[in-house]
Amino acid sequence: MKKKIYFVSDFHLGVDVGNNTSKEREKRICRWLDHIKKDAEMIYLVGDVFDFWFEYKTVVPKGYVRLLGKLAELRDMGIPIEFFIGNHDMWMFRYFKEELNIPIHREAIIREHFGKQFYIHHGDGKGPNDKKYKRIKRVFANPLCIWLFERLHPNFGIWLANAWSNNSKENHDEEEFHFLGKEKEWLISYCEKKIKTLNPPVDFFVFGHRHLPIDYTLSDQKTRYINLGEWMTYNSFAVFDGNEMKVQFFENENGKLANT
Repeated sequence: MKKKIYFVSDFHLGVDVGNNTSKEREKRICRWLDHIKKDAEMIYLVGDVFDFWFEYKTVVPKGYVRLLGKLAELRDMGIPIEFFIGNHDMWMFRYFKEELNIPIHREAIIREHFGKQFYIHHGDGKGPNDKKYKRIKRVFANPLCIWLFERLHPNFGIWLANAWSNNSKENHDEEEFHFLGKEKEWLISYCEKKIKTLNPPVDFFVFGHRHLPIDYTLSDQKTRYINLGEWMTYNSFAVFDGNEMKVQFFENENGKLANT
């Protein structure tokens, strides 16, 4: 059986969206992992797996036992899994590496699979937009701020973080839920600028964060920008079989690319 490379992001576990509860979403994700484990060469979790995550010295957020157990099962089967920090789970430190043997990445990496080059990152803070978040990230990533937050009792700290996250969602502009075209999509702008500097060139930019499933060919007519979408609406992911890179949908027969 031909092995495949899988990319997925933005589960946002921990937050309910209408009838799409976090627990039901977690069960769906585990069904997807069961579905792909037979032919998975590698699985990349490209950020915002959790809507909030903070690792205290001896405490991690309650829940997610189905997902954590499934990831442990896949690792025990010998399937490599790598985790990229997103803007919602940026306070992940050692837990995944120590408990699950899953390495985490804070910066973009370039990987080769089946002779193709992949530039992988969650996508937060890239491009000319996201200015407000870039300022906030500098604060949240500051070691002193992390130390101060760690001093809070987990009951209060996690409540505070969830309240912040919910307020941020309520303030999203409606246009964020639609493909804005190449002139306004900031990750496209980032990719267009980046392809001029990368040597050797990459074949695919793979990001999450945007929450829209996108497959867009850049101006060089070779390099493709892939956005993985999210699992609150689309249940989307990308898969590379050595020949083709495709965005697909799990248990969503109406799923389609946002830029079509």
